[in-house]
Amino acid sequence: MEPESRHTLIGAVIVGLVVALAVAILWLSHTGVASDYQHYVIKFERQSLEGLQVGGDVNMRGIKVGRVESFTIERDNINVVHVLIRVERATPVSQNTSAIVARNLLTGIARINLETPGVPGPPLTEIPPGENYPVIAEGTSDLDQIAESANRLVITAESALANLNSLLTPANRQAFSDTMLALRDLSSGMVDRMGHVDTVVTSLDATLRELEKTSERIGAAADALAAQVGPLASDARGMLNEGSRTLVELRQAADEARTTLAEFGRTTRDVGETTRQLSADGLAELALTARDMRAAAAMLSRTAERLSDPRSAVLGPGPRQLGPGEGSQ
Repeated sequence: MEPESRHTLIGAVIVGLVVALAVAILWLSHTGVASDYQHYVIKFERQSLEGLQVGGDVNMRGIKVGRVESFTIERDNINVVHVLIRVERATPVSQNTSAIVARNLLTGIARINLETPGVPGPPLTEIPPGENYPVIAEGTSDLDQIAESANRLVITAESALANLNSLLTPANRQAFSDTMLALRDLSSGMVDRMGHVDTVVTSLDATLRELEKTSERIGAAADALAAQVGPLASDARGMLNEGSRTLVELRQAADEARTTLAEFGRTTRDVGETTRQLSADGLAELALTARDMRAAAAMLSRTAERLSDPRSAVLGPGPRQLGPGEGSQ
């Protein structure tokens, strides 16, 4: 009996030591984890988590400071994903620190980058109500901003093309063509009428020249008569001189009118030529502009589609992204 009781006691002591050793190892490991790491929650709503995996890297300033622990999708809002991360306790996570998802363009593997502005705020230690850990705010990635800007640009281009198409309806094109034709006919008519005006001015000039010659003959006759008639002839001569000056003034006015009408004729002819040129080039320019804007909108749409999938932007579109008749490069 005595050897058996001694063996039982030794076995119990050994089992107790093993249990104590296991408890000590668990306690030490738990104490080490709690002292070396700090847990945070990130609520992602706007950014895609494609390529992000449990165990993925958490970086700050390009240095790995932690890892992704788990994912949880909100039951009330499936667009919000809670990502639990752990980072080294010495990592300076501030209240103004934000988290963004970054991807490797070649592998597509995603990681979480913690970004803090140049002036960090107080340390992030407050735990919001209903949460178990402090919450890091979601940031905005450059790729999302580029994609959003490209989408807005494509929408603006499509709106401009729609407005241009509504402007270039058959009725509007016909109205514009009719207006150009009417302006061309008006300018041609004004040019034709200027020929008649030139004829009238020439006739008026000839008439004034005849009147001037007649006044000179009358003046000579008045001089001859003045010697005979005396004071009466002198008065008549003065009246004739006044009439001659009036005729000279009329001739000058006619010259000025002819010059003005000639300038007006040249201006009208220039307007006619310009109008005809505009009528010939206007529709062609509008057609070219519409074609270029459609091409630009198509290119922007393809660029936005490629930017939304970084892997296809570098390696080219996959078989499912190719259109009819397209082959992979």
